[in-house]
Order: sequence, then C-alpha cells, then structure tokens
Amino acid sequence: MGKTTLSDIVGPEYTKLGFFREVQEKMGELETYNAELERKKQEIQDILNGIMDLLAVVSPDYRIVYVNKVFNDYFDIPHPEGLFCYQVFRGGSEPCQICPLRTALQTGKPDRSAYIDHRPDRSLHFEVVASPMFDDKSQVRTVLVSKRDVTMEKEYQAKYYQAEKMATIGLLAAGVAHEINNPLAAISGFSEALKRRLPYLGTLLDKETEQGILEDFTDYTTTILEECNRCRDIVGNLLSFSSQKTCKFNTIDLNSLVTGSLKILHHQIKLHPGITLHQDLCSEPVTIQGAQGELKQVLLNLVLNAMDAIDSKGTITIRTSMDNAERAALIVEDTGQGIPPETLDKLFIPFFTTKTKGHSIGIGLSICYNIIKMHGGEIHACSEPGKGSVFRVMLPTGFSASNKEMTT
Repeated sequence: MGKTTLSDIVGPEYTKLGFFREVQEKMGELETYNAELERKKQEIQDILNGIMDLLAVVSPDYRIVYVNKVFNDYFDIPHPEGLFCYQVFRGGSEPCQICPLRTALQTGKPDRSAYIDHRPDRSLHFEVVASPMFDDKSQVRTVLVSKRDVTMEKEYQAKYYQAEKMATIGLLAAGVAHEINNPLAAISGFSEALKRRLPYLGTLLDKETEQGILEDFTDYTTTILEECNRCRDIVGNLLSFSSQKTCKFNTIDLNSLVTGSLKILHHQIKLHPGITLHQDLCSEPVTIQGAQGELKQVLLNLVLNAMDAIDSKGTITIRTSMDNAERAALIVEDTGQGIPPETLDKLFIPFFTTKTKGHSIGIGLSICYNIIKMHGGEIHACSEPGKGSVFRVMLPTGFSASNKEMTT
C-alpha cells in the first residue's frame, strides 16, 4: 500500500489553490522588494546627481558605463555610455599615457592626477581621482572616475600670485623710475641747450667740411632727444605700477571708446594693408564707470599686439556687449599665429615678452592687467597656436572707487 499524500486527503483542487496562494504571496513580496530596490536606486541616483563633481563609472576596457548629471554641463554628448573614456574626455584615439584609471586597474588602488582641457573660449582645469570598485572575488569590476573642476581655484590662485608680483614690481619700478628720471632730465636738458646753440655754432664755421660736422652734431642731438623721450615714456609706464597717478572715474560708453581709439590707429592700420579691422559693437550703449584714458591705453595695446600677431594678412575683430546687468565685455580677437600654451600663463607677468629685442620691454600687458584690476574687472586670454587669440576684458558697470578716483 502506497504512502498517503495531502492530495489524497484534501483533493488536488485544494492543493493547487494553496500553491497559487503561495505564489501570489511570493509575487507580492517580490513586488515590494523591487519597489524598495527602485527607491534605493533612485535615491542613489539623486545623490550622484547632487554631487557637483563629474562622476563616471568606467569598465576595464575603458568604456563608459555611467555618468552623472554634471557631465552634461561640460560635454555636449547626449549618450556617452559605451564610448571610450579617452574619446569623450580627451578627444584621443587611444588610452592616455598618464592615466589614473589605468593605474587604478593595475594596482587596485586609487590614483590622482590633473590635466588642462584647452577649449576655444576657455581652458578648464580638472583634478581626476580614479577609485577601483571590486566584485565578490576581489577583482576590479569597474572604476569610479571623479573629475573636479578647479578652474576657478586656479584662476584665483593665479590672480593672487599676479597681485603679489605686481606689488613687488610696483615698488621696484617706482624706485627705478625715480632714479632714472634725475639723470634723464639732465641729459635731456643739456641736449636741448646744445641744440639751441647749434645755429650760432654754424655762424662760426666757414669751410664745407666744418659744415658737415655741424650736420652731424644736429643729427646726434636730435637722436639723443628722441631717445630721451622714449625713455621718458618707458619711465611713465613703469610708474603705472606704483601709486603715483590718480585717474578720475567718469561715465564711459565702450562703443564710443572703441571708435575714438581706432581713429588714433588709422595711420598705423594703413601701414598694414593686409589687416582688416572689424567692429562688432553692441546696438545699445555699453556704459561703465571708469577712466577713459586708461581704458583707451588698454584697447590700443591689445589691438597693437593683435596686429603684431598677424604675419601679413588677417582680421582683427573688436566686440562690445553686456555680459549681464552688472558686467560689460570688451573683446579683441585676431586671426594671427596664436600663443603657445606654455606662454599663455605668462602673458601678464611684468617684463615677459615674445617680441623681438628692441620692439617691447614686456610691460604692456602687465599695465593692462593693472588698469583692469583697478577698475574692478578681469582680463583673460584664450589662444591656440595657428588659430588666433582672444583677449576678453570684463568690466563692472557700476564700479565706484573712493571719490570716483583710481590710483594706479
């Protein structure tokens, strides 16, 4: 006689009913469990999207598995998943030589590095941390890459160092300028005295050979006076680093400043027929509070530098705009030879110049930096070799110094 089962006693229909009831209970538990998982997944997603650093999960073959919301702020790629990280982040065709992700995969330990992403409008500085994530066999399953934008920190750090340099150079320049001014005044004064006496000297000379000596003396004194005037201009620029000159602030329309400044360059532009000067001015007045003479010096310096950057043929574009209600923009863009990345960070350092000897002493852009800083503004340079340069000057519309005066 066989063993009696539950089906023999209660019947198969009741057994099936109990089985389905158990299945329904299990399905209800699974639905609750899945809902909880979905909630936790969404919570983690919200946390990752709330982090201001760019996060990316990358597989061992360098393919992107996941990115958080911040990715869209820096890269115009709708669906980066499945693409190689070096294509997306560096625009490369193969893994980078210095790669924290590779180090993390090889060592199983977090690694850190920094790099600069050069873009047409701005260079972005990133700090990158690659942290390996392991599976249940302690093998690296994926790598969490965190990219932190430290551009603003680097810019403020550079401004701090620049301010220190400018303060030191200002003290040095003031001392040197005053020391040079005294002998320069004597040289210039005696040269003027000699030049006034030359006509009388001519009456004492009769022979043609002696008249030739007079012409030589005339040329020599004229050259001495010209060089003295040039030295006086250099000394005046040096004094711009120290607190020796006070400029009054007035209401200025940047559009009028541009048109007025370009009239001064009319003759200079004629000497370069291959250069086209284009104005893209705001349709409305762009008014700020500032010192017109000082800002005109900035614009002239930037345009002249742009002309020097163009070999024979090219375009210089000057733009004005309202960046927002509180800031105005003055932009000088050229299609010249561009600036190498290693030089770009040195442009505003006093006495640094890329021009040939005798054409510049390297304080023009430093003076521009100092003037813009005293106006409460900022000046940035962006460039790529062979693709021209862009100098962007940002000026506050409502800046006011004490008694509307600026000391430079």
